[in-house]
Amino acid sequence: MTKKIQVILVGGFLGAGKTTLVAKAAGRLVRRGKRVGLITNDQAANLVDTALLQEVNAAVHEVSGGCFCCRFDELMRSIDRLVETGMPDVLIGEPVGSCTDLSATVLQPLKKFHRDRFRAAPLSVVVDVKQVRTLQRLRHSLEHAQSPRFPENVMYIYQKQLEEADLIVLNKADLLPSDELAEVQAVLRREFAQAPVFTLSALHDVGVDAWLDHVLAGEDAGRTITEVDYDQYAEGEAALGWLNASIRLQAGAPTDWKAICLGLMRALQREFREASAEIAHLKARLTAGSDALVANLTSNDEEPLLRGTAGEVVNDARLLLNVRARIEPDALRQLVEGCLVAVAGPAARCVIDEIQSFAPACPQPTHRFKTVAG
Repeated sequence: MTKKIQVILVGGFLGAGKTTLVAKAAGRLVRRGKRVGLITNDQAANLVDTALLQEVNAAVHEVSGGCFCCRFDELMRSIDRLVETGMPDVLIGEPVGSCTDLSATVLQPLKKFHRDRFRAAPLSVVVDVKQVRTLQRLRHSLEHAQSPRFPENVMYIYQKQLEEADLIVLNKADLLPSDELAEVQAVLRREFAQAPVFTLSALHDVGVDAWLDHVLAGEDAGRTITEVDYDQYAEGEAALGWLNASIRLQAGAPTDWKAICLGLMRALQREFREASAEIAHLKARLTAGSDALVANLTSNDEEPLLRGTAGEVVNDARLLLNVRARIEPDALRQLVEGCLVAVAGPAARCVIDEIQSFAPACPQPTHRFKTVAG
């Protein structure tokens, strides 16, 4: 009998750290001698996550143009292509950060129609310790919670993600002192009692092994199907503007591209604050020669996080930019294009090869199960 391929879904809200966790998990599996396939997902092409995960020693496919739930057939075609080319032991899929209802629309169909070839792992939902503060206010859990950064229809998606989780992965644990971290853990365990909480820091490689071992051993995937108001779900997704862009930066002389990248992040933050808009997740990948640099922002006020190197001083660079923010798509595009021109300055030329700015369409899942598949 052919051994079934394990399929792991790692969901969670924008900026929670899903891609970092997926990359760490894939690296571990490869070192354990496993063959790994990765599937990224976005509303449009030119996804930074796909480029990042291609650096891991694993095959990567991208499903774009909609969430896994609405592109289930394309998801299965991507899985089939990965199986045909490499027969992986483990497949890891990272859904769009604004996607929920994965248990009903992805895991149940996978179990019902494809159980002869695949074994679905428990659904992991990654949550940022800072994002929990917003939920705390909405649920009146802590007196000192901050005002929400996003409207309630956006946070509806966030809450539904946690309600359907088989496992909750509390990420970026290093950002809170131990007493506050324990309080956040207690809130999650009380409010979402159906799912055990794994606390870790994917960036600093702490706690990843315990989570991965639990996921690999688990077989009870999609235990919970939640009631989802698709009108409210659609309103929440449409409240955010999305932008994906592929850009060439051309200078007349060797340039410090790390400084350019950092300057762009700070310029975008400043413009978002002045526009009374809010960043949900901003991610950039700049390549210059053989160097690659990744920049992340998950709010208007945090310090940009830069990883990688951009020490090779060359004339040209390429930039992939993904922005998800509470702002109208046309205004988002205008804001981003203005920052690109300003940061490049007179010494460099900014060429936008591709750019898409839009609000996601109403989700229309291919399948939606009302009960858990046996």
